Amino acid sequence: MPLIQISDLHVRFGPVYAVQGVSLSVAEGESFGIVGESGSGKSTVLRAICGLAPTSAGSIRIDGQELTHPRTPGFYRRVQMVFQDPYASLHPRHTVDRVLSEPLAIHGFSDREARVERALAEVGLGQGFRFRYPHQLSGGQRQRVAIARALILEPRILLLDEPTSALDASIQAEVLNLLDRLRTERGLTYVLVSHDLGVVAHMCERLMVMQHGQAVEDLTRASLQSHNATKDYTRNLLTASEGFTRAARP
Repeated sequence: MPLIQISDLHVRFGPVYAVQGVSLSVAEGESFGIVGESGSGKSTVLRAICGLAPTSAGSIRIDGQELTHPRTPGFYRRVQMVFQDPYASLHPRHTVDRVLSEPLAIHGFSDREARVERALAEVGLGQGFRFRYPHQLSGGQRQRVAIARALILEPRILLLDEPTSALDASIQAEVLNLLDRLRTERGLTYVLVSHDLGVVAHMCERLMVMQHGQAVEDLTRASLQSHNATKDYTRNLLTASEGFTRAARP
């Protein structure tokens, strides 16, 4: 049974359909990519999983159980999301310590001190960052804090919405390698949204291409790297990203 199963998903904002009839399945421990240009509906799929976008038809199941609306606290123990802009997703007046402690307090964890220290260490930030504010951090450091916040509840699934697109190119590989390592160490399942085929080739075994809210094509990493696409839209995306390679880990 797939860990994540989406069947015939429709998301509508007023008269506009952002997602139309999308279906996908993701196995436990897999990293699955969703790619497409801006406005293709890829981020809306992630938001629908989290209950942040209105589902007008279709079903979303985690471990075979259909999700209810609103999502239960137990859902957020299993599923967390990392957003595109780390500065916008962190409260500007909260220290890193408060950012990481807040979800632990909400979910009733008693060993908060140890969990905050461990979370910072796991993402490569020392205890010296604990009482800094977001404006005192670089973009890469802010995204590491956002990843630590997502991991601190020990979820099984991370939803990654363009996790490196707001970062400098020199920092992107560091964050991607961090995410790759964490998935291996924790046995996590990823659904990663990106417009960058190089990022998807680095992170994902399989991917779905979206256009105008619909699924256009499913590909494996090998098919992506060999440019073995069947749809013109996918071929155009590949041409626009000519020259990408799966970056090696340092």
